[in-house]
Amino acid sequence: MIEQTLPPLSDVRLQQEGHLGCIILDRPKRLNAIDITMASGIKMALNAWKDDPSIHTVLLESSSSRAFCAGGDLRAIYDSVKTQGPLAAYEQMKRVYDVMLQLADYQKPVVSFLDGVAMGGGIGLGGHVRYRVVTERSVLAMPETVIGLSPDAGGSWLLARAPGFSGLRRAVTGGHMNGAEAVAMGFADVLVSSSSLADLKDTLSIESAEHVFAHLSSQPASLDVQSLDSCYDAPDILQVIEKLKADNSEGAQEDLEVLSRVCPFSVQVAWQGWHRARAASSLHAAFQLEENMVRHMVARPDFAEGIRARLIDKDNKPAWAPSTLAEVNMQEVQACFEK
Repeated sequence: MIEQTLPPLSDVRLQQEGHLGCIILDRPKRLNAIDITMASGIKMALNAWKDDPSIHTVLLESSSSRAFCAGGDLRAIYDSVKTQGPLAAYEQMKRVYDVMLQLADYQKPVVSFLDGVAMGGGIGLGGHVRYRVVTERSVLAMPETVIGLSPDAGGSWLLARAPGFSGLRRAVTGGHMNGAEAVAMGFADVLVSSSSLADLKDTLSIESAEHVFAHLSSQPASLDVQSLDSCYDAPDILQVIEKLKADNSEGAQEDLEVLSRVCPFSVQVAWQGWHRARAASSLHAAFQLEENMVRHMVARPDFAEGIRARLIDKDNKPAWAPSTLAEVNMQEVQACFEK
């Protein structure tokens, strides 16, 4: 039994139901923000179960309907930057990324229930596994430009493979997706009712994941996820801005408002990251691109300033440096992708 083979884990609960091994993220007050402790618990379970013949499928879920995982533990990362320096913060983030790749590469089928909020690091945990389930309560996003970072945790890989320029739009703005949009964008595989998750879990405990998901519809109703594609089909973000200004639609005006608030340097890096991820040969290659970027960006003042403004002081008035897209040094942007 699980209880006999693994010690009690903080922030993660483990259960076995039939041949289903359940990893339950259990940090509800922090919306399951992932830190090293949670990542270590997931890693321990995966290592214990990889050769366990009684576990056929692994389920990654939350103890709360509010959130699957709202992202990385930014407060902990902020504290690390301030007390130990940016390299120490990056090393902590890298350890979490390694667990995300372990989930993506796991030999046994892994299922994620992306019910509720799943953003940033939450996409890294549940967005790369074999079977990804969303519901009508799901809210997915890669909102890193809000805090002076750019899409990480493999998010650039998914964004770069979304239809048209819809992923580029969400990379720079951090725009949200509902469950149906997440399937259409390639961030999830199946949309089900939240009320059916318990039954789906029961079925997975007795039937193979391959059989279960072969009989679930993977296509929601047709969605216009490529709206404003013509605006984002441009050689650079400054020309996107001009196209958005000439577009009188509500969506264009909303994007302009968002782009006026998020970190200018992050937007330029997200733009470059999306294009580079399109050329990446694998998820691992995309992670490597992102990790180089993260190592550079956590050392910039914008990163700590973004977290301060959004989560610490909550004044929502970050002082970005530089303060405009036109002022961003593009050589510094290119350097973010170098080792």
